[in-house]
Amino acid sequence: MAAPLQEERKEQSAVADGEDEEHSNGEDEEDDGDEIEEEEEEGEEQQKPVSKESRARLEREKMENLFRRISTERMPLRVHDVVIKGNTKTKDWLIEAEVEALKNATTVQQLLQTATIANARLHRLGIFDSVNITLDSGPPELPGTSNVIVEVVETKSPLTGDIGIFSKPEARSWSLEGSLKLKNLLGFGDLWDGSLSYGWDQTSELSAGVALPRFKGWANPLLARVSLLSQDWLKFSSYKERVLGLSLGLISSKNHDLAYNLSWRTLTDPSQMASRSLRRQLGHGLLSSIKYTFKIDQRNSHLRPTRGYAFVSTSHVGGLAPDHRCLRFLRQEFDLRYAFPLGFYHAALNFGVSCGVLFPWGRGFLNKPSPLPERFFLGGNSSPVCTLGGPTTLLGFKTRGLGPTEPRRQVRGKSDDESSDTYSERDYLGGDLALTTFADISFNLPLRVLQEAGIHGHFFACAGNLTKLTENAYRDFSFQKFRESFRSSAGFGIIVPTKLFRMEVNYCYILKQLEHDQGRTGVQFSFSSPL
Repeated sequence: MAAPLQEERKEQSAVADGEDEEHSNGEDEEDDGDEIEEEEEEGEEQQKPVSKESRARLEREKMENLFRRISTERMPLRVHDVVIKGNTKTKDWLIEAEVEALKNATTVQQLLQTATIANARLHRLGIFDSVNITLDSGPPELPGTSNVIVEVVETKSPLTGDIGIFSKPEARSWSLEGSLKLKNLLGFGDLWDGSLSYGWDQTSELSAGVALPRFKGWANPLLARVSLLSQDWLKFSSYKERVLGLSLGLISSKNHDLAYNLSWRTLTDPSQMASRSLRRQLGHGLLSSIKYTFKIDQRNSHLRPTRGYAFVSTSHVGGLAPDHRCLRFLRQEFDLRYAFPLGFYHAALNFGVSCGVLFPWGRGFLNKPSPLPERFFLGGNSSPVCTLGGPTTLLGFKTRGLGPTEPRRQVRGKSDDESSDTYSERDYLGGDLALTTFADISFNLPLRVLQEAGIHGHFFACAGNLTKLTENAYRDFSFQKFRESFRSSAGFGIIVPTKLFRMEVNYCYILKQLEHDQGRTGVQFSFSSPL
C-alpha cells in the first residue's frame, strides 16, 4: 500500500508544479506582449514623416554648428589623397604642381583657404573652362583624413583670335593689330601665339612666341619670343629702327622679372637729313642684354588709386657678347607712386617721382656716346598715374618734345627758285639722365549718373627734365642748372575709366618750356592702359 500512496503524492506534486509553471509562463507572455506593443508604438512614432521645413531646419542647424566650429576652433584634418579627374590632354604633374599646397594642410580652415588659392591658380592657366575642388571624407580606417577631388574641364576652343584698329590721338597715328593664340598644344599648359601690328605712321611688329607656366622641376614660367620690329622716328629724330630679336623670360613672378634679349638692330636715315650726332649712330649693332625688374604695387586700384603705394626698379645691362659691335651700356630706372585719401568727395592725392640714368661701359667709355634707342625721351600724353616704368610722360608736351636737340642737315631745293628753302627742324637726341614728378588730385563729380559710371575730375601738375652726361658732358653738369631748366605744366580734366583703358580729356597749361621744346597749351586727349 505504501508504494501506491507515494506514487499519488508524486503525481500531485507534479501537477502542482505544472500549474505554477503555466501561471508563470502566462505572466511572462503578458510582459512580452507589453514590450512588443511599446516597441510597435515607438516604431510607429519613428515612421511618422518629417516635414520639409523640419528637415531644412535641422540641416541649417548642422551647418551653423559646423561654421561656428570652423570660426571659433581649430579642427585638425589631414589630406590623405588628391584625385585628379577630367584632364585628357593636360599632364597630371602640371595640375599636381598647382595644388601641391593642399597636401600640407593640417586643419579644415587651412584646407579651405588653400583650396581657394589652388582653384584660382588653375583658372589662371587659361586652359580650363571650369575647375571644381571637392573635399570628401577619407578612408574609414583613417579617421581625421580627407580626400581632395580636383575635377577640370579642358577648354573646348583652344584656338582664339582677335583683331582691331586702335588710335593714338596724341601721336595722330592709327594701327591695325591682330593676334592668334593656341592653348595647351602639348599638354604642358603651353600658350602659343602670333601677333601682327601695323602702324600707318610709326610702328609695325610681327612676333611669335610660346609660354610655359612651369616645366617639371622648374617652378618659374618660361617665355620665348621671336620678333621683327620696325619703328619710324623720322618726325622726331630723323631715323628708322629695325630690330630682329629673340627674348627669353627666365623668371616671372609677382615681384620679380628676369629676361635675356639677343637682337640685331639697324638704324637708317631715308630722309638724308639726320644731324651729325645721329649720323654717327647709324648702321648695325648687336644687342645682348639682361634685364631685371623688381615691382611692388599695393595700390587699391590701377585706374583710380585712392590709397597705397607702388615701386618699380629696372636694371638693364647690355654688352653680354664678345663682338665689338655689341652695344655696351648700364641703364637704371626707379619709379615711386603714393596715394592717400583726402576725406571728401572721394578725393585722393596721387604723387610720383621717376628717374633714370644711362651710361656706356668698356674701354674709353667716358668719351663714347650712349646708344640712341636706349636713351630717355620725355613727352606724350599718357597718364602718369597709370604709367609705371621710368621717366617718360610729361603732360602738355609732344612725344619726344623736349630735351637736347641738334639742327638737322640743311637740304637745298633742286631749282633756283627753291635754293633759299631749307629745313630748320631739329633732331631730338634724348638724354642720359632724366627726372619727372607729378601731383594729381582726383574727385567725384556732383552728378550721381557720373559717379555710378566712375567718371570723375582731376587737377594735375607735372615737371621734368633730361640732360646729356656722356662724351665728357658730365663735367659741365650741375644740379643747380638741372633744377633751373625743369619744364612744367598744370591743368584739369575729366577722366572716363573703362575695363580696357583710361581716357582723359585735359586742358593743359604750359608753365615753363625752353627754346625748341614742343609744349602746347590747350585741350588734349589721353588714352592709358591700366596694365
